[in-house]
Amino acid sequence: MTDDFDRVELVDVSRHYGRRRAVSHVSLTIHRGDILGLLGPNGAGKSTLIGMLATLVAPSSGSIQYGSMNTSAEGTRIRARIGVLAHELHLYPELTARQNLEFFARLYGLAVPATVDTALASADLSDRDEDQVLGFSRGMRQRLALERSLLHRPRLVLLDEPFTGLDDRAVHLVAERFRRLAADGAIVVLATHDLDLADGLITRMAVVRSGRLLSDAPAGGSTRQQYRALMEQP
Repeated sequence: MTDDFDRVELVDVSRHYGRRRAVSHVSLTIHRGDILGLLGPNGAGKSTLIGMLATLVAPSSGSIQYGSMNTSAEGTRIRARIGVLAHELHLYPELTARQNLEFFARLYGLAVPATVDTALASADLSDRDEDQVLGFSRGMRQRLALERSLLHRPRLVLLDEPFTGLDDRAVHLVAERFRRLAADGAIVVLATHDLDLADGLITRMAVVRSGRLLSDAPAGGSTRQQYRALMEQP
């Protein structure tokens, strides 16, 4: 059985917390090479969808397929092909940037020196590799955490507000990183409320409101205008 997949399919997926419906009857297919913008206001269900795609949150109903695999039978294989950047960055502040990446590289059984050097260069932190993370700005920690999530070359990359704390230069570096990932065949899902940063980056936009999927369409023209038109619908 292959451990890889070229698409992820959500089929009538819902997630309830008691009487509150965080996500309701969402069906969506995402393919390799896509940069899907998961857009919506705060509380729309974006983070819950990311959690379900990451296999960290179980759907209350419906199913999620990763190619021909599903989590009930192949959960370990699927998780080995997923990279997640969430609000919690999962870095050890008392360790240096290099030590953080070395720790996670060993967990994945990777060739440590070469893998870590490449990741530090991608994060633009090669000159800060021996500095403790506790002295880093939020943007520096964000870039380091992104590379931590990509060490094992995941097929599915899940990003929850990845531009938090980044200045203009770092935004450009990170956006280019996402484009390279998609060009190399990754499936990139980007949850954000920053429409200006999504504009020109995402290739598809899935708009959610109150847990429901309003639209899934190719991105084109102004993301803000497309989004506003959908939000104005009753």
